[in-house]
Parts: sequence; structure tokens; C-alpha cells
Amino acid sequence: MRANNLPAPIRGTIYGVVLNDRGSVERLGAELNEAPYKAPPKAPILYIKPANTLSPDGARVALPQGASQVEIGATVGVVIGQPASRLGLENALAAVQGYVAVADLSLPHSSYYRPAIREKCFDGSCVFAGEIAAAGGVQDARALQVHTFVNGKQVGQWGLDELVRSVPELLRDVSEFMTLNPGDVLLVGVKWQAPTAAPGDTVKISIAGVGQLEFSIHSEAGSAA
Repeated sequence: MRANNLPAPIRGTIYGVVLNDRGSVERLGAELNEAPYKAPPKAPILYIKPANTLSPDGARVALPQGASQVEIGATVGVVIGQPASRLGLENALAAVQGYVAVADLSLPHSSYYRPAIREKCFDGSCVFAGEIAAAGGVQDARALQVHTFVNGKQVGQWGLDELVRSVPELLRDVSEFMTLNPGDVLLVGVKWQAPTAAPGDTVKISIAGVGQLEFSIHSEAGSAA
């Protein structure tokens, strides 16, 4: 394990993807043709979860001052195992070392136009499972189902068959304009209107065939162990 207690293969940049679930695209609908967007996206829209956001399984996540809830972006991280540039659909999965369960946490926000730095990049807001699942053990990523629990009750479920771009398509389209390096992680997307949690809640994410993680939410004042 690394010093920050993430699985050893995860040592690069963490990239998230906006508007890669059909629910988000359908919800925005005609708004994507209006200002400030003026057209639906023609390529994946990426953002970075910087080093300060990374947390291990079992973390205590403190919300920023004034925040009373957080969206639980339960998702799958694609761990890159070899340099990936201008991949084709036929060889995209060869660049994948494995898959990992991730909670991509965000403060609620409505606009995708300007970078949501405060909302998506607060400390501890990207929680990783303790182990990754080898790529060879996941026969079809589209069949993966992501389950979210808050205080033991299931509050959300979605499948990777709901993605606008499948894992191979996402790797092809991202690697067309940038190189993904070994140790990088590409978060495939999150479901529209993700469930929320509040200080005092315990969250669990489970993905059969990939893994699970658990963490707790605290207010800033209650972040100390």
C-alpha cells in the first residue's frame, strides 16, 4: 500500500468524467444547446481529483465549513496499466490493469459550465477501496452494478450499461487527445441525482466482482478522530 493507503497500482492522476451517464444528458436535454453550453459535448468532459482529495477505505470525510450534505458519486475507477495514446476500440482494454470501487464525492451544484473546484475538490472527497480487481477477472464492465448504502440502507443503484460511452469507448476518446499513464485512474462517470449523505452518516459502496468500501461523513468541526 502507498503512504496514503491507496492500492499500490494507483500512483498517477485521477480523472473524472462529466455527462457520461444517459440520465444527466437526458435531464439537461435542450439546455445543452443554450448558453453557456451552446451545443452538446463532442468529446469527454474531464476534471481532476487532486492529491488532497484522495482517501482510503475507512476514511472519516469532513465536509467543508457550511456544507450540510454531500452527493455520493459511487463509481468504478479504471486503473491504467500501460501508456495509452490514440487507442482503438479493439485494443483499448489492453491498457487496463484493473478496476476499483470509488466514491467521487461532490457538494451539490447544478452547473457544469465552470469548474466546480470547491464542490468537487475538497479534502478527502475521493474515497478508494483497498484493493483493485484485476482486469482479467471482469469479463464485461457493462454488466457491473454499483450499489450505495447509507447507514445500512440501500439508497442507490446503477449499472455501467447506463453510460453514454462504455469503458472501451471512453478510453478511445480520451486517449485521442491526451496520454493516460500507468497508475492513472479514469472514473467512468456518476449517476444523475446521486444519493446524498450528511454528517454522522456511514456510507458503503459495493460492486460485485470489483470490491467495496466504507467511510463516514463528518462536519468540519467533528473531523478529528
